[in-house]
This record gives sequence, structure tokens and C-alpha cells, in this order.
Amino acid sequence: MRALLVDSDLNIAMSLIQIMRGSGFTVDHTASGREALEMLRHYDYDITVLELMLNDIEGYDVIRQARQARITTPILILSSLTRPQAKIKAFGVGVDDYMTKPFDTGELIARLQAVLRRSRGLSAARVAIGPLEIDLNAKEALVNGAPVHLTGKEYAILELLVLRRGAVLTKDAFLNHLYGGIDEPEMKIIDVFICKLRRKLQVKGAGNLITTVWGRGYVLREERTVEAEMMPAAPMLASMSA
Repeated sequence: MRALLVDSDLNIAMSLIQIMRGSGFTVDHTASGREALEMLRHYDYDITVLELMLNDIEGYDVIRQARQARITTPILILSSLTRPQAKIKAFGVGVDDYMTKPFDTGELIARLQAVLRRSRGLSAARVAIGPLEIDLNAKEALVNGAPVHLTGKEYAILELLVLRRGAVLTKDAFLNHLYGGIDEPEMKIIDVFICKLRRKLQVKGAGNLITTVWGRGYVLREERTVEAEMMPAAPMLASMSA
């Protein structure tokens, strides 16, 4: 998952980046609330972690302006402000969750995962698509109950496809998700990852869940949907006047 971290305290920010990357997040950081708004407008983030006390504008203004611009990226506040009034105001302007500093690392990751699940309309950490099941907390995939051994990049691609199932994802979207604009390889690497991922799923009996949409990208659909699309159209009923 790709996250935007907004915090003016560089020491805390560096620590948070390590924690989040260790849990599978690709993290972009900015110390500026105004820059955060520009990044939210131009990049597709899965979640934002925001400190309310910034050097240029208040975090409340970041939230308010993002929501006014119809940016729906989930926002988790991680702030030094602990008073109830701060939390009430934050929820009032559109934040999704609120934590205070100092924080417990395990709780932070659990809350991030919970916010991500809710934003995708999911109530549990395990998501099933036909014979495929992924565990968002354990970062593992299973087919018919048997584990599928995936690399970190392969799992990240599969997780993105599952969370956005039914939506066509471009190769640019995968590159941004995997690398966040840092040392990105050539775009054809996505085809390689998808090919290996398909092979591993098919060997375990998952069929053709990942469909290529030529000229656009890839989409994950349930097997019955794919099969239905491949079936020939039924003949039209003869006219009543025939």
C-alpha cells in the first residue's frame, strides 16, 4: 500500500517511515501541509498519516481542503494534541481515525490496516475471491486453503488487485504502488511480475483470476465473471411476427 506521511518533525518522520516500510507500506514524506495537498491531488495514495501541528498550515486545514476537493484518501491523524476537543474537531472535518503520540507501533499498524479495510468496504482482514484468499494482516495468500509462496512484490501486486477488484489497474499504478517514484525500473517489469503471479496461482488451482485488458492494464475478477464474459452470446429470440 502507498502511504503519504505528513509530519514536520524529521526525527519522528524517519522513525515512522521505517515502521511503515517494515509492514509493507511504500511511504512518501513531506513536512509541509501545502505540499501534502498538492501530492494528494496528483498521486493515488491508499492512506495518509497526518500530524496536526505543521510548520506552514494546520493539519485541520489539510483535511478540510482535501475533503472540499473531493479527495477521498483515508486520513489517520497521529498527533501530539491529546485533548478531546482536538479529536472532535478532526473527526468533524473528515478524518478517519485519530492516534496520539507517543504511540504503540503495533497499534498504529493495526489501525492503519483497519482504516484501509473500511475504505475498501471490508469488515475482516481475510478477503476471499473464489478459491483465492488473502490475509491483509499476515500478508499471505492461500488458494483452496493452501499457502501460495509469493515474493514481497508479487504479494503487493496481488493485494492491490484484490482490494481494487473489478477495476482496471495500469502499469503506472503498479509501479507507483511498488516503488513510489523511487528507483522505478522499466514498465515491462510489471508484466514479468504478473506472469509469475498468474503461474503460481494457477498451479495451486486458482484459474485465470487476473485478466489482461489490452492497452490498459490488468484486472482481477472472480472466475465465474471471467467465464461468463468468455461465453458466446445467447441467440436472440425470434420475433413474434416470424
